[in-house]
Amino acid sequence: MFAHGLVVFWPHPIYEITLADGSKLLGQRLEGERDPLSGRRRIKFYCANMEDMPPFRWIYADEIVRQEQPPEVFKLDRAANLHYIGYLKEIRLLTHEVAQADGAAQRDSKVLVPTGKEGLAVYSRGTIPEANQASPGSKAEQLAQAIQWAKRWDAAEVEPWRQQENQLARQLNDQIKYALIEAQYRRQQLLQAGRPETDPACQALAERIAQLTEEENRLKAQAHQLSARRAEQETKLRQNVALFVDVQGREKHIPLVDIVRFSTPNAMTLWAKCRFYLAKWWELLSDPPREANQDGGIFPAILGTVLLVFLMAIMAFPLGVLAGVYLGEYARDNWLVRSVRVAVNNLAGIPSIVYGIFGLGFFIYLCGGTLDIWFYPDRVEAREPVFGQPCILWAALTLGLLTLPVVIVSTEEALRQIPREIREGSYALGATKLQTLFRVLLPMASPGVMTGFILAMARAVGEVAPLMITGAVKSAPPPISSEFPFLRLDRQFMHLGYHILDISCKSPNVEATKGLVYVTTLLLLAIVLALTSTAIWLRNRMRKRYYVRAI
Repeated sequence: MFAHGLVVFWPHPIYEITLADGSKLLGQRLEGERDPLSGRRRIKFYCANMEDMPPFRWIYADEIVRQEQPPEVFKLDRAANLHYIGYLKEIRLLTHEVAQADGAAQRDSKVLVPTGKEGLAVYSRGTIPEANQASPGSKAEQLAQAIQWAKRWDAAEVEPWRQQENQLARQLNDQIKYALIEAQYRRQQLLQAGRPETDPACQALAERIAQLTEEENRLKAQAHQLSARRAEQETKLRQNVALFVDVQGREKHIPLVDIVRFSTPNAMTLWAKCRFYLAKWWELLSDPPREANQDGGIFPAILGTVLLVFLMAIMAFPLGVLAGVYLGEYARDNWLVRSVRVAVNNLAGIPSIVYGIFGLGFFIYLCGGTLDIWFYPDRVEAREPVFGQPCILWAALTLGLLTLPVVIVSTEEALRQIPREIREGSYALGATKLQTLFRVLLPMASPGVMTGFILAMARAVGEVAPLMITGAVKSAPPPISSEFPFLRLDRQFMHLGYHILDISCKSPNVEATKGLVYVTTLLLLAIVLALTSTAIWLRNRMRKRYYVRAI
């Protein structure tokens, strides 16, 4: 798994294969095996171009007549339909009308510039190039310049409209929608209490509802206009295309703005391959997923996983330590305490999905529903719950409950390992039981307590079953916002374990996401290793510090 995960993003060579029947194949060699039925050796190739043909093909080795590595072949990472492998034929750019300082305007003009020896005319916005204008460079350099030009156009002409749309959507959802729900609820409550519609309070609320409805309609009309303008600019932008041709001669027009990244593996130097490899890893760690989680990054899943573990630790660790201290130091040895110890030990062996069902019933429906009834009755009436739905808060509490028995048992055992003479010596020096607990016993037991915490945290990071019920989803924004409140505990979240389950079992193209499964699993193991290593380092420091006191 480590080997597969580390080499997923490396730009492997692309082969042009000629078969015995005269057909050709263009793809990357993945693996080879012997066919169990015929005994012939076969090779698996990744051909991409999933909208034109199956992306994976098995080819028998004895059918290959010739194979070569053409340096001019491209592999594209696209915003849709994953990858494309083919040859660059030409690039078509479209200028667009831009107002000048003197009030004049330039007209739209579509030009077709070949990418042969003449090169590609890459120009800035608002200029109309001549057809024979050229800029020297290889096809890869020309395509890179064209993509950057298209992205600048997108940032200047399309992104402002997109931002206005998003701002308007937030205003509609966060202000108008909930204000209208609150006003309708308050008016309904007054009418149910026996107030007539002519009552001044009811009339004021009716006027408020009318104003909010009018404002909502106005904002929706404005949003529709913004959407139309954005679509118009996107249509113009998507007319800037790169024309590719595959090994079968099929042409493909790919909008430049849809090309996320490209490579020419057969012509790249070692340094260029290393830069591409690091860029892909940075995209994985910093970008959100795209194409139904089949490509792109996993930053929301990383952030959701780490945040979930910290919330679980904050909620479960203090409670587990307090319970362990009570059972070990204060509780009398009777049948009730023995029953509690047996129950705690049994809880550690219950399947995690049972905790998920309990979290759904107790935390979401009971606790969350009660909070909504107390603080958001209008949202309950409109069936727009705040806490009465799966979210990261209830997922963290469910995981905390799942790991609580481990912390309790480890705390009690750590306190039990401390010699009785240490307690008696502390009492002889005049310390109270509480002082002995906080200044002597807990510091000496802290390495053992940290051991239980490490085990609990390692288990919590990899759990998926309870999270599927209590808050983890396929795609969601991070539960951290730049606006107050900055931590949105009422939001659903992405989790690395659930992400692995989704792309390995529920993806529309499971075979194509196998590499991403390896990478995500490797990253999940790295996060577990980092968290547990930090906890082990703290435990060793505590053990070294309090070892002398134990002597």
